[in-house]
Amino acid sequence: MKTKGNQKKKVKAKSKLLVFILLGVGILGGILAYLHSLRYETTDDAQMDTDITSVSSRITGFIAEVYFEDNAVVQAGDTLLILDDRELVLKEAQAETALENALALLGSTRENTHSVEQAGGTGSLRTEELRIRLENSKKDLERYKKMCSSGSATQQQLDKIRTEKETLEKQLEASLLSEKELHSKIGAATQQISVSETLVKQRRLELEYAQLNHSYAYITAPFNGVVSKKNAVKGQLIQTGQPLCAIIATDNVWVTANFKETQLRNIREGMKVNVKIDAFPDKELEGKIASFSSATGSKFSLIPPDNASGNYVKVVQRVPVHIDLDKTNPIYPRIKPGMNVSVKVIL
Repeated sequence: MKTKGNQKKKVKAKSKLLVFILLGVGILGGILAYLHSLRYETTDDAQMDTDITSVSSRITGFIAEVYFEDNAVVQAGDTLLILDDRELVLKEAQAETALENALALLGSTRENTHSVEQAGGTGSLRTEELRIRLENSKKDLERYKKMCSSGSATQQQLDKIRTEKETLEKQLEASLLSEKELHSKIGAATQQISVSETLVKQRRLELEYAQLNHSYAYITAPFNGVVSKKNAVKGQLIQTGQPLCAIIATDNVWVTANFKETQLRNIREGMKVNVKIDAFPDKELEGKIASFSSATGSKFSLIPPDNASGNYVKVVQRVPVHIDLDKTNPIYPRIKPGMNVSVKVIL
């Protein structure tokens, strides 16, 4: 009986000791966690991000050549594919011909205007000449009238001078009408030059538009990266805006970490960050806080929450934080956008 009692006492003592040990471990873990929270803010709700764009066509046409494959590395400006451009070449040639015709018409109009202006100048000189001759004729007529009265000149001479004066008056009147008509022609010719210049400008714009459309037949990479999701084969008819592939930028990869709103009170831009990638658990990258999102992630969702309707349940929101990485790290080139990571901000 004493043996059984001693055994029970030993079991109780061991149980109490185990409880105290567990309690001590829990307290110690809590203290360590608290001390850790004073120095770091951590989250595993984070992933790698980069620029990804969809490459599409600006025009409708058949694919003539394809120069890329899935996962191919491309540089900015590399030709990805070419569309059949025969129709575009013809439209460009038509626009060039129309521009040449407009330029020829403008040149002809300017020459015509120049001729009319020269004729107008000659007409003005002729009018001035007739005006001077008429003034002299009037003076001669007055002089011959006096001479005829005194018998120094005959009536025949007086009539001749009077006829010359009347003839010059008619000629001056005709010259003035002709000069007026020439001025009207000059105004019309000048206006025609303006019309021709506008036509040339229009034809030049049409040529530039045709050349621009022709350039769209050559689809190029917008930046350095890797091609993915190929959706183009030779001979395929593509429509305007149809996605042909995606290009993923590899020159600049960053981390988007979604911190709880309650964690942001101590986090500032420029703070150092330790980043661990799930794909490389034994490696660690350095980074720094670059910027904070202007709104929580829920505000960018397809249907943002509306707390004013229904029952309200408070949910801690998360704010996306942009973290730049150290590009000199050897594993940086192996990082893929979308990889899960864990981040630790050093406060």
